[in-house]
Amino acid sequence: MDELPDPLRVEPRGPLDARVRVPGSKSVTNRALLVAALADGTSALSGGLASDDTRVMVASLVALGCAVDADREPWRVIGSGARLHAPAAPLFTGNSGTTARFLTAAACLADGPVTIDGSARMRERPIDDLTRALEKLGAACRVEGAGGCPPVRVAGGGLRGGEATIDARRSSQYVSAVLLAAPYAARDVTLRFEAGELVSRPYVDLTLDVMRAFGARADWTTEGALHVTAGIPYRARSFAIEADASSAAYPFCAAAIAGGRVRVQGLDPGTRQPDVGILGLLEQMGCRVAKGSDWAEVRGPQDRLRGIDVDMNALPDAVLALAVVALFAEGRTRIRNVGNLRIKETDRLATLEAELRKLGAGARADADSLTIEPAPLRPAAIDTYGDHRMAMAFALAGLRQPGVLIRDPGCVSKTWPDYFDMLGSL
Repeated sequence: MDELPDPLRVEPRGPLDARVRVPGSKSVTNRALLVAALADGTSALSGGLASDDTRVMVASLVALGCAVDADREPWRVIGSGARLHAPAAPLFTGNSGTTARFLTAAACLADGPVTIDGSARMRERPIDDLTRALEKLGAACRVEGAGGCPPVRVAGGGLRGGEATIDARRSSQYVSAVLLAAPYAARDVTLRFEAGELVSRPYVDLTLDVMRAFGARADWTTEGALHVTAGIPYRARSFAIEADASSAAYPFCAAAIAGGRVRVQGLDPGTRQPDVGILGLLEQMGCRVAKGSDWAEVRGPQDRLRGIDVDMNALPDAVLALAVVALFAEGRTRIRNVGNLRIKETDRLATLEAELRKLGAGARADADSLTIEPAPLRPAAIDTYGDHRMAMAFALAGLRQPGVLIRDPGCVSKTWPDYFDMLGSL
């Protein structure tokens, strides 16, 4: 087994005065790649994110018979018209949840069986809620891993469509996966939700936006279900991928921790990406926020940060950054309704608890919440568990607390390969 590189030391600094740009949205990039690959004609995708997660999506689409050129700007995707070919080998999706789940549904359209596999951690991330929904819509799927996790084998041959109830209490990606393939079902697709619950709904709205941009007919019904019209395929087009609000959370939180101000340029504050909601939460904690047509800025608090009690179900990817901000707040912070963090790149509730305590804070995770009690901090070497957001979030603590080391900093390549260059430039 390869040894990990030496830990990276983050040097304290502040107050900040910086303007930064963040990469393209991973969420939008992987949705647009799949939709363009299913469309007829050639699409041009500008601003796409080049990262581990998007590279495994591109490689998988190529293995399914699509043509993707992501080596120049804009990226070129020659659509297959949903005529996907069964590859000779399993599709390797790394630890990319969007890639594994979206391709499981898309594989129903292939002309033969497709196996979707991934990293050791992906083999611990459930996918059976998705395959059960696909089976109700006429697909033949077999989950081959333990505990309802990959590998999963999809027979291909098409998707019948119709109505299905999907369990979306653990991940909205299961819903997005079905939606993305649904325009090519033989019949319209209607999705309802087990127990009427859908976690992280804004990401489903983001999926609908991308689908409609490429010509599909998909929307919510008046009864709160989802409906996709069959037989209206995606149309190739030029499509601009917006800046990543999930990535922007980190420079915003840097200003909250170190003081001063950080402006993220090229970000539409009105984006549908849910993690832009971090701006309102930082305001609640005492920061000042300013917005323009294509930028947003956070200034550190005039006095002290304040702890908050907040439901972050709609923006789970921002939880890690906010939890680190809470280390420097006055009073307790409680983050609720985020049980789905336990099936992310790592069990993020458990690892947050462990690493926050390592820094000296009080931290307690339960089934779906995290409570942080500020306390005098101390130097610590932070374990990242191969999770890009653990590395990015805890590096922020080092902007104010001396002696913070980040182990395996290279894991940020999953979504932001140049993250530490950005952090060093602040």
